[in-house]
Amino acid sequence: MSDDLLNILSGSNKDIDNQKLMDYISNKLSAEEKHEFEKALLDSELESDAVDGLSQFKNKKDPVQYAEELNRKLQKQLQKKRVSKTKRRIKELRWVYFAITLIIIFILIAFIIISKFLK
Repeated sequence: MSDDLLNILSGSNKDIDNQKLMDYISNKLSAEEKHEFEKALLDSELESDAVDGLSQFKNKKDPVQYAEELNRKLQKQLQKKRVSKTKRRIKELRWVYFAITLIIIFILIAFIIISKFLK
């Protein structure tokens, strides 16, 4: 099993081992181990719901492929957001530079007009 897949619950309840999760879904645990695993799930609704969802797959390889596909799509979406933020930041800076240039030009024009009237 890939390392990325084993990190499904990273940062969550440390009582639940990621390998045990995959073994539970694949029905590779003994009855006693299943009972202990289900007991650990009682502490977290999110993890319990995740296990229920993953358990509903008919083909046990599907959760693995599905998780990998979701990760790829998420990475693409995050990359698009990063690119759009960068483009937006550049566009915003153009307007700032343009505004500063206009202000400087207006100040110069006002200075020239005022200096001509004072002479």
